[in-house]
Amino acid sequence: MKRMIMMLVVGAAISGWLAPVAAQAKSATCPPDSVKSGPTCMDKYEASVWRIPATNPTGRSNASLIQKIPTGTATVALLTAAGATRLGESSDDYAPCNDNGSNCTDVYAVSLPGVTPSAYIDWFQAQQGCKNSGKRLPSNAEWQAAVAGTPDPGPDNGTTDCNSTAGSASLTGTRSACVSADGAFDMVGNLFEWVSDWVPLSMACPGWGGFSNDVMCLSGASTEAGPGALLRGGSFGSGSYAGPLAVSGIFEPSYAGDFLGFRCAR
Repeated sequence: MKRMIMMLVVGAAISGWLAPVAAQAKSATCPPDSVKSGPTCMDKYEASVWRIPATNPTGRSNASLIQKIPTGTATVALLTAAGATRLGESSDDYAPCNDNGSNCTDVYAVSLPGVTPSAYIDWFQAQQGCKNSGKRLPSNAEWQAAVAGTPDPGPDNGTTDCNSTAGSASLTGTRSACVSADGAFDMVGNLFEWVSDWVPLSMACPGWGGFSNDVMCLSGASTEAGPGALLRGGSFGSGSYAGPLAVSGIFEPSYAGDFLGFRCAR
């Protein structure tokens, strides 16, 4: 009888210990459009931004589609059938979503393979796209953790290496060797990616003609007084300057260009 009681007590103790372990394991699972990087779920692909109308072409609500985005189960086919429009492929066509992030309630950031990632987007618009999708911009530290294992761009063979010299963005995930140890694609090259951190522009290192950037930075020189938002990884035109350690803070968060994109985190 004592042995049986002891077994029951031990069993209850093990069960009580396993419960939080099981809960922790469950919470460690990321949606299928993202990868696990420490405590963070980082989007597997650079974001494509979609404007999703309230109703689809048949007049039915798109609420169920919008609910699929945070779960990582939205697809190009579903978005297209719902009448959604992909933004930032070849121009700054986010309006009426404003540069300051206002009036952006119908734009969503989706992590999808095989699509042109959205560019021409500033920090505020990117932040709202993530927020509407139940996500957020990753911090600089989270981005750095997730990029680990991605190779430096090297010569860029134009097919599998990280896209650092092509002159335009590759389709997401098609550069098969440009992947991190956690499984995130295109974190080096393709598009510079906004992260959540801002820095004073006096900390940034803009080009100074024939002067050494290092010398000018050490002297505290800066061309602007406002804050800069950090960009990571390099772009399709960065060449050897792209890489897992590439970082820039020389652009104000309201700046947008054909080489600037982002990815979201949860």
